[in-house]
Amino acid sequence: MIALRQVSLQRGTQALLEGADLTLHAGHKAGIVGPNGAGKSSLFKLLLGELAPDRGDVEMSGGQRIAHMAQEVEALDRAIVDYVLDGDRELRETEAALAAARESDHAHREAELHGAIESLDGYSAPARAAQLLVGLGFTQADLVRPLADFSGGWRMRVNLARTLFMPSDVLLLDEPTNHLDLDALLWLEQWLMRYPGTLLLISHDRDFLDAVCDHIVHFDRQTLVLYRGNYSTFERTRAEKLALQQAEAVKQQARREEIERFVARFRAQATKARQAQSRLKMLERMGDIAMAHADSPFHFTIPAADKTSHPLLVLDEARLGYRDAAGNETAQLDNVKLTLLPGQRIGLLGPNGAGKSTLIKSLTGELDLLSGRRVPGEHLAIGYFAQHQLEGLDLASTPFTHVQRLSPTAADLDIRKFLGGFGFQGDDAFGQVGRFSGGEKARLALALVAWQKPNLLLLDEPTNHLDLEMREALTEALAAFDGTVIIVSHDRHLLRATVDEFWRVADHRVEPFDGDLEDYRAWLKARLEGERREARVEKGERQGESAAPKEDRKANRRAAAELREKLRPLKKIRDRVEHAMERVQAELAVVEEALGDAELYTEAARKEELTATLARQGELKSRLDGLEAEWLAAEEKLEAMEAELGG
Repeated sequence: MIALRQVSLQRGTQALLEGADLTLHAGHKAGIVGPNGAGKSSLFKLLLGELAPDRGDVEMSGGQRIAHMAQEVEALDRAIVDYVLDGDRELRETEAALAAARESDHAHREAELHGAIESLDGYSAPARAAQLLVGLGFTQADLVRPLADFSGGWRMRVNLARTLFMPSDVLLLDEPTNHLDLDALLWLEQWLMRYPGTLLLISHDRDFLDAVCDHIVHFDRQTLVLYRGNYSTFERTRAEKLALQQAEAVKQQARREEIERFVARFRAQATKARQAQSRLKMLERMGDIAMAHADSPFHFTIPAADKTSHPLLVLDEARLGYRDAAGNETAQLDNVKLTLLPGQRIGLLGPNGAGKSTLIKSLTGELDLLSGRRVPGEHLAIGYFAQHQLEGLDLASTPFTHVQRLSPTAADLDIRKFLGGFGFQGDDAFGQVGRFSGGEKARLALALVAWQKPNLLLLDEPTNHLDLEMREALTEALAAFDGTVIIVSHDRHLLRATVDEFWRVADHRVEPFDGDLEDYRAWLKARLEGERREARVEKGERQGESAAPKEDRKANRRAAAELREKLRPLKKIRDRVEHAMERVQAELAVVEEALGDAELYTEAARKEELTATLARQGELKSRLDGLEAEWLAAEEKLEAMEAELGG
């Protein structure tokens, strides 16, 4: 159990908590929400013992192992898989003790330590570490590369994998999705849903919170309020509380009508039934969202250019990628043919590294085409947001000066009013950018894009570092924007609320994706399962997914025949795994019989034999576990197919 009792905490001149109470029980998965600067990260420091409360008590059940993700990672010359393995300190210490026992010829100690490693599941540790890294977007070839080879965002992924690998009863995660793409986020979501311990999660991604959390802890006016349920339930419950408290009924009704207008606009433009239905469902809860965020400090619009072109931009037979200093080309996308028209609203989907950012950069003209043509419209005005643009801000300057440089003749009052919508109110508009947080810099970069009145918005992960209030304001602004929008984002709420169609970037191609985000999740899962299946199946065997049968007898017979054909290689896999299990079990029996010889432990001359035998026992047990899992997967798939045939 975790309990805060009448806790008060002050950092500098700011009071973060005043008489706050909170109780979380074992197994709770709690999302921590509140505006930036409210004290969410300080709460983690209280639990870690890095901060002491000014008043009150912080209580935690004894013996709980806490895993917490560090916010900075050194550029080490250590292979990333080894860096992840280092997260299990007890395992590493046991391995070091085993090495020392070997050096000192301590046979009994060796035997004990081999048993300890087995109890720590140490023999499967490299495979588990690799699985975490691959799930977060790394390739098998990446695993042996040093941490220093990777950029800051990728190092944070390695750090996240290390945190997940740590044995823990309590897991503290502070914005774990900031450096993830949609594919890695979906994988992490599934992993956390299966995590058996207590989870405290700081996140600004409502869909992620909805999927993972069963409680929400809200920082509300220097207190902590615990809500049962996920984030959507929290919004509804809080909206009901605010509705009882607030007298601004007219203002709230106007807010709801505004939201209904832009959702109605989506419904009128949607061309796919599933997308139209999802927007209708969204309309049902938008009133609650508006009420729950009624006190948000952010509210702005993105004005579109007065003139536009038809088409806005064309790529014709384009080959997209990079040239290095020596002129060598690396192509990511081939034969790209696309035409951007006024009013289109497009979300880009695709596996990590497939070329989504490359496409965005090529559309902006920042990245030259390797071949083909880029034809901009006469009145094309691009607004481009990417994370690297935060680094291009003038740190010695102010938000006001940044906007004034773009429009020297603009009235001071107009600039200040505009910046106020992005949260830079009063003296904040004249604050030094170098002192801003990542979220404040991201807000400023978005403000500069909006000020320039684009007719084509290209947004590459615009929600990183933004809190929930700012994300909601951005969602509304994009929904009301009259120009063309192309977005790469892992924020599914933003995508559902602001785009009318999806394009899939995969396998060196850009093509329309006929489906919604749930369809993409299913496509991604099928793709990953196919890749794993191909890796396991013997060379030359292929198992494709059958197309959904049509509702006629001939098609049903053909589908049944295809299923029967699939049974044959699956049975072959199952039988092959069975034979392998039998061989491993037989060898393991021989090894364990040898370990039953008491003289093996007492005769110094047989020390090396003992070490090798114990190691072989661990390897065989680990291999047998893997084979059993593979056999079960094949048997379950086989039974499912046989049931389908029987039906």
